[in-house]
Amino acid sequence: MINKQYRLAARPHGIPKDSDWAFTTEALPEIGTGEVLVRNHYCSLDPAMRGWMNEGRSYIPPVKIGDVMRAGTVGEVMASNSPEFRAGDFALGTLGIQQYGKAAAKDLTKVDPSLAPIEHFLGGLGMPGLTAYFGLTDVGAVKSGDTVLVSGAAGAVGSIVGQIAKIKGARAVGIAGGADKCAYVTEELGFEACVDYKSDRFLDDLKAALQGGIDVYFDNVGGEILDIALARIRRHARIVICGAISQYNNTTPMRGPQNYINLLVHHARMEGFVVFDYLSRYGEGTEKLAAWYSEGKLTFRNHIEDGIENFPGALLKLFSGENNGKLLLKVIETPT
Repeated sequence: MINKQYRLAARPHGIPKDSDWAFTTEALPEIGTGEVLVRNHYCSLDPAMRGWMNEGRSYIPPVKIGDVMRAGTVGEVMASNSPEFRAGDFALGTLGIQQYGKAAAKDLTKVDPSLAPIEHFLGGLGMPGLTAYFGLTDVGAVKSGDTVLVSGAAGAVGSIVGQIAKIKGARAVGIAGGADKCAYVTEELGFEACVDYKSDRFLDDLKAALQGGIDVYFDNVGGEILDIALARIRRHARIVICGAISQYNNTTPMRGPQNYINLLVHHARMEGFVVFDYLSRYGEGTEKLAAWYSEGKLTFRNHIEDGIENFPGALLKLFSGENNGKLLLKVIETPT
């Protein structure tokens, strides 16, 4: 048995290309005391991965050249030297873009496949869901009656932000690219409105959808859309900086906000966060998300690409907007 892997071969300049990756194979790792061997079924493909490829100071150390590319994973326990896991359990971890990985039991989370399909633990019941939950409820301090604007509204995080806003009694307005994605956001996710940023009528449509202004803006894209939102905030608005996917592959410096003075004018605040800030409260967030899911108040959509060999091309769908829902890579091979 061999383990197929993708390793970082070079630091990308702009959009990652094939030569930035090394596809390798090796024997399955042996596990030591307290360790667990997991056969990954799915790897999570997230915008944050682009930042992890860059050298420099950040909220998490960069992936080293030659290392397996970091990624969230969920899979089946094949062997365990820990009383916390046994063969046949399912485990959530950060084992990277590979078919098999080992980790200390303390770095894995047991998941119950009877509660939801295991892939949901990388999406709506995993890091994207927790990001949406803590970003909106803690950083955004959403309350009933607010108008919440969400960019990247059809994406893994944005789609859940709007649904939680609805649960909390707020109006949810999304921004997405294309008529199909906007229809998904309103018809399936229940947002009050979704505005197509690719449309010639974008600014007029956004003004009509907001009905007077923004109380919470949950930003996943940065750039021009952030400036447009800042121009439309209400008094004491909260701007939640979750991501800036429009800027990640820039070969020039990132574009910063030009309308930041509106924060002063409207006594508003803008705050960035990462979900790891809330590690000690993951249990709380997961409990809330799972309850809403079981009650039918949350719905999730996954976009699954098949085959570990297709990782480089699959990752790029995040930046082209081709993915429709939470982007996952299925790495388990179906027996022939």
